[in-house]
Amino acid sequence: MLFDETDEFIRSKTETLLKHAIRPILCVGETLEQRESGNYEEVVFAQLGKGLSGLETDEQLRCVVAYEPIWAIGTGKTATPEQANSMHRLIRKELESIATKKVAEKMRILYGGSVNAENAETLLSQSEIDGVLVGGASLKTEVFPQIVKAGS
Repeated sequence: MLFDETDEFIRSKTETLLKHAIRPILCVGETLEQRESGNYEEVVFAQLGKGLSGLETDEQLRCVVAYEPIWAIGTGKTATPEQANSMHRLIRKELESIATKKVAEKMRILYGGSVNAENAETLLSQSEIDGVLVGGASLKTEVFPQIVKAGS
């Protein structure tokens, strides 16, 4: 919990963004400890539920979800394409119970977590990954166009 941002605080930020016609990106992800202990699905599903439950369908459809494992942010480590794709599939399935099948089908789910020119194409080739959320690599003028091209 960086900057003491609780799930409830994130939810209030989501509601504020929606109120001001800004498309929220709800980032969900687990720590390395949570991944290794096997309860990462529970952690991510709780974040997803607190972030989206109770919103109107049209509000949910204006949101984007980004699966961004905490252990991969700025570390140079990334989930394998298979791990990322599997988690995206699980997130989409969980969206059906939080929202509706329509929301689950239409919501964009991005992958974030040390996305770079070397792994972007492989990540984007996965069936469940709708796009990538690029961090530090977006600041490198020689690298970012390669990432964009991978998504074209």
